[in-house]
Amino acid sequence: MRNTGMILGNDHKGDVFLTAIVIEIFLIAILAGIVGSILGLGGGIVVTPALTLLFGVDINHAIGASLISVIATSSGSAVAYIRDRITNVRVGMFLEIATTVGAITGAFLAALIAPNFLYFIFALLLLYSAYAMVKKGKEEIPVNVPQHPVAEKLGLGGEYYDKALGRKITYNVDRVYEGFGVMYGAGVVSGLLGIGSGSFKVMAMDVFMKMPLKVSTATSNFMMGVTAAASAGIYFLRGDIIPVISAPVALGVLVGATIGARIMQRLKSKTIRKLFIPIMIYIAFQMIYQGWRG
Repeated sequence: MRNTGMILGNDHKGDVFLTAIVIEIFLIAILAGIVGSILGLGGGIVVTPALTLLFGVDINHAIGASLISVIATSSGSAVAYIRDRITNVRVGMFLEIATTVGAITGAFLAALIAPNFLYFIFALLLLYSAYAMVKKGKEEIPVNVPQHPVAEKLGLGGEYYDKALGRKITYNVDRVYEGFGVMYGAGVVSGLLGIGSGSFKVMAMDVFMKMPLKVSTATSNFMMGVTAAASAGIYFLRGDIIPVISAPVALGVLVGATIGARIMQRLKSKTIRKLFIPIMIYIAFQMIYQGWRG
């Protein structure tokens, strides 16, 4: 583990050492962008632990860089996903209302509720969703999904061309109220606990609203960029976004997200689900640990 001062160049060991550190961060950020783009989780799930554990970066600076990585992931993958009509922009903007209101609620509740209870609640929700995904097994596309009246009125259904299956997929959106509620909860947990909620976004669309997994991950990427942009402004004003860290993170994640967007379209949904489930379980147990330590 390196000291933050070493990364910021305060140890006076020369530009060569600093350049090597920046290159390492850039390469890790590429991996973060690929993972984030494929799974719809943003790059923060890789960037934050890598910066804190491998490079000894202060947690606030790491979170600031993580927010930049989420924006870069969203930007890098959004072009491909929107161009190929995988992202459901209508669903994304509709659910963004719930996330935003939830985040505001979470900010107000921060002084009133012990966060460890929410850690446990949302950990159980993640574990339930992981179980639901396991039950889907080899299901590629949700079948016999009715169009919810609200979804029909708002035009939330859609279609896209699946490159892995080689055919056009038309899908409906069901259980809009449940999905909206989960997204509100995702906003609350983000505002109250200060963590990302990409896993909840994908879960709301895939498990509850029964949208295709590829559409869920693409739309999650789109939504997280909007949310992270607002949060990043606060971290920037506080001075927690350090250019020498955030710049290679942004560039690396942008490259990785562009690559990841191409990879995702060639993968089958069951393969993406196999990658997503263990990450959901890992996040759930991390939340249980945080709640227990609380």
